Amino acid sequence: MENIQERQIRAVFDQKTIRVYQAYSDEIADAALSNGTFRPPTFKMERMTWIKPSFLWMMYRAGWGYKDAGQRRILAVDITRTGFEWALTNSCNTHRDHSISPEEWNRLKLKSPVRVQWDPERNLQLEPLPYRSLQIGLSKDAVSLYTGEWIQKITDMTDLAHDIHACVLSGDLENARKKLPKESVYGFSF
Repeated sequence: MENIQERQIRAVFDQKTIRVYQAYSDEIADAALSNGTFRPPTFKMERMTWIKPSFLWMMYRAGWGYKDAGQRRILAVDITRTGFEWALTNSCNTHRDHSISPEEWNRLKLKSPVRVQWDPERNLQLEPLPYRSLQIGLSKDAVSLYTGEWIQKITDMTDLAHDIHACVLSGDLENARKKLPKESVYGFSF
């Protein structure tokens, strides 16, 4: 079995971009695919938007696109690696580290436009694994950078998600595994 660090960014990426996933309603997804980015009025710029490099964590969160109407469509969003790394560099954890005071924590949250949190990665049955997957919450200036500069391409992955889910339901895990996006370790420390 592969030796996996407890916290490790795994993603689809190339020299210039890294893929993150989001799940949205038909209205938001259709507008984003048409515009090549997220724009008001369908997309609320003032809300924190969460991006996830892990396909299976996104499937867990969105129930393979069947959880609810607001997460019906699974989108792969290819963003610049420069933007992704800016987000990580300008982030703070969603929960206070007990080594800092509540006052320091509040100051850090106010100056950080990005939140990060590590949640258990998931397997094909969406059961938790013993290592963690990264979620990144973008707010304030980070949302504007994401929608205005970082996004390079948006792809609808809903049909693939449903296809993999059907394989899982039928017990064909080998075929399901073959259809998964090929994620590799993204070597960036923050």
